[in-house]
Amino acid sequence: MKNIIFEERFETLLSEHETLLTKPNEEPGACGNGVYRRYKYPVLTAAHAPLIWRYDFNKESNPWLMERIGINAVFNAGAMFFNNKYIVVARVEGYDRKSFFAIAESENGIDNFRFWDFPVVLPETEDPDTNVYDMRLTQHEDGWIYGIFCTERKDPTAPKGDLSSAVAAAGIVRTHDLVNWERLPDLKSKSQQRNVVLHPEFVDGKYALYTRPQDGFIDTGTGGGIGWALVDDIAKAEVKDEIIIDHRYYHTIKELKNGEGPHPIKTQKGWLHLAHGVRNCAAGLRYVLYMYMTSLEDPTKLVATPGGYFMAPEETEQIGDVSNVLFSNGWIADEDGTVYIYYASSDTRLHVAVSSIEKLTDYCFNTPADGFRSAESVKTICELVAKNKQLSKT
Repeated sequence: MKNIIFEERFETLLSEHETLLTKPNEEPGACGNGVYRRYKYPVLTAAHAPLIWRYDFNKESNPWLMERIGINAVFNAGAMFFNNKYIVVARVEGYDRKSFFAIAESENGIDNFRFWDFPVVLPETEDPDTNVYDMRLTQHEDGWIYGIFCTERKDPTAPKGDLSSAVAAAGIVRTHDLVNWERLPDLKSKSQQRNVVLHPEFVDGKYALYTRPQDGFIDTGTGGGIGWALVDDIAKAEVKDEIIIDHRYYHTIKELKNGEGPHPIKTQKGWLHLAHGVRNCAAGLRYVLYMYMTSLEDPTKLVATPGGYFMAPEETEQIGDVSNVLFSNGWIADEDGTVYIYYASSDTRLHVAVSSIEKLTDYCFNTPADGFRSAESVKTICELVAKNKQLSKT
């Protein structure tokens, strides 16, 4: 009887999983907002995790073919084009609340993503990580592929009985093949750092980092926004001098905190940035994505700051383990200018939206900046209405 159940379940599991992995994604309606196409189905979910991670297929040790290791969510993924494949290094979270990294690949970047057989085996430092997540991938001009991620450990100064206080730091690894990873010392900083991104080029002969200084694990406190720091040696990285290049502001989508997403894309008009902004509201923290651009000559100088959010949670994206959240730490720019934006919703699943460098730079330079007052918002609308009315007369 047990063998019959095993065989039936085995065949059903394989069939249903293959159907999920090969399900075509669907484009949205033809209209949309004109900036990006937000594909209908998530590209990765917990159900996409390989069956060989979750099930013991030995009839003797698992006669009922029960799931032995549960996967809770697949989200926040770094991304790059590698060996002619669209690659994402996803954050995978198990039922045990521990996150780890795993690589999935696709031929077209929008569907049919499949995980590699084994998750990333991440080397540890002398102070082992309790949890790791949200890796940003950067193909640097020094020839290495770098991954910078958040490493979380219990706060050693927490009072007895406090099992939630944590300390965050930026972990650093590098690789040439995405298989063999070299662990470098964690970034040294005067403050906690949960969102650190490596700029893809040397600046003044040094490695450049986008940072997010914060007083505590959750609260940014006096941290003013997205920072910029130069380090001499990435193998002994230390933030000594840090300036804020993208500030937080009262009553905006980034009043509570903001952080760099993936590393910026180099364009003819400047560096194109994708970031997340957070505000507090009656429903809790609301995470949205926004964009800005910086100068090619001086990456610390803002040249375009479109107001408001670029993307926000919609419909079922608002529901999940941590509701009302969009987060992105990975995008891929093709040689033809197509941009694949990989974003996660509510700390649960990974999606893709597709745009282009041309559209995104147009969006950045021609969307009005935030005027910081209701009257200024009305003014920009009135100006657009007047412009359109004038056009209707010609």
